[in-house]
Amino acid sequence: MDNPPNLYALHHVSIIVSDTKRALGFYHKLLGLGVDASRPDLGYPGAWLNINGNQQIHLLEVPNPETGLTRPAHGGRDRHLALWSTDLNAIAQRLQAAGIPISRSQSGRQALFCRDPDDNAVEIIQHLPV
Repeated sequence: MDNPPNLYALHHVSIIVSDTKRALGFYHKLLGLGVDASRPDLGYPGAWLNINGNQQIHLLEVPNPETGLTRPAHGGRDRHLALWSTDLNAIAQRLQAAGIPISRSQSGRQALFCRDPDDNAVEIIQHLPV
């Protein structure tokens, strides 16, 4: 490319959910992501969740075009959202205490996979900030 675009960070990822309140129970209450109350009215329910500064997850409560698809058992073999954590073991304990099944990374990395209430795969990776 002669003039490559200067892409440098992820702004947000959108995730389709069937019930915003239930999804917030997972992402906000269980995982601890902050809710951005300034979300504009887009004509359908949803929420913006903040991750460490200006990165976000956008929950979209819209009809899911993939309803009825069978997802792979291990989230690492499915499209997924990946988050860094400074305490993977604490996250694993919270998920397990909430009855959410986890699987460890099959590569041997310090990472786990789980699924949100709408069967979206989430990867959480141990990472100590520099």
